[in-house]
Amino acid sequence: MSALALGIDLGGTKVEAALVDASGSVLATSRFRTPTGPLATSADLEAAVRSVIASSLAQLPAGADLIGVGVGSAGPISVVDGRVSPLNLPVWRDYPFRDLVASAVPAGTPVVLRMDGQCITLAEHWVGAGVGIDNLMGMIVSTGIGGGLILRGMTVAGPTGNAGHIGHVEVGGFDDLCLCGGIGCVEGIASGPRTVAWAVRQGWVGSTGEELSASYAAGDEIARAAVARSGRAIGQAIASATALVDLDLVAIGGGFSRVTPDLFDYIREAIAERVQFGFVTKVRVVPSALSDEGPLIGSAALIHRAELVPPALAH
Repeated sequence: MSALALGIDLGGTKVEAALVDASGSVLATSRFRTPTGPLATSADLEAAVRSVIASSLAQLPAGADLIGVGVGSAGPISVVDGRVSPLNLPVWRDYPFRDLVASAVPAGTPVVLRMDGQCITLAEHWVGAGVGIDNLMGMIVSTGIGGGLILRGMTVAGPTGNAGHIGHVEVGGFDDLCLCGGIGCVEGIASGPRTVAWAVRQGWVGSTGEELSASYAAGDEIARAAVARSGRAIGQAIASATALVDLDLVAIGGGFSRVTPDLFDYIREAIAERVQFGFVTKVRVVPSALSDEGPLIGSAALIHRAELVPPALAH
């Protein structure tokens, strides 16, 4: 009998679910997604979550054992009571997301909730770019920017579950306002939508990250400046994080991370400026080795690799 975990990933543009086996492989027929978005109502989001869960569980093979449900959510979250407040889903503030998921799966099934950045880091450590590396950060650069930490081989969540939330590290030289209330947060500068918005303010004609990517490839000066600006901000944030916790590797995924391979050059150039700190400049920054299945694999890793995930403790 095969042991399968249901992985769920909630983000600013979609919610996904899929069954994942003990080797980190997604059961392709079990993967379902439904849009979310900042204009969705709470009822819309609840229906979307229930829909993808029901569709995925309907694909559970005969004889297979559902051993648990791993849930990754955009943050911030409250891991002890299972509530979420995704910045890009404004109708959910302190929403009891873990309870919603538990009500949609067979009674008694374990449900573990963590921030999506922690899940992507687990995925990279398990079957991605971070295999064999025990001090790493996984990052998502997409609608928002998220991250998670594995240090000395164990995930680090902190008392609320929000450790590794690198998207809201402030970086110098920028005055962009962020939805969190900060000024100069890397998410408020370098996420896909924020990079596109900056380019538009400079006179670029376009509206999507895909269009910005095409303009960059065609040599458009504004597009190139926008991507360079974002890469610098991300690099500064990674350098600061590495100075704090001594990382060996950062693996970056998410749709906007693929705007151009040059993005990684800009990131590395910003890190390299810490010329007196070899323990910072040693960090390797690489693209995710996973497909866009990474967040689902990582969510399922909360179950399959539970030994790396300390339990939530009240504080």
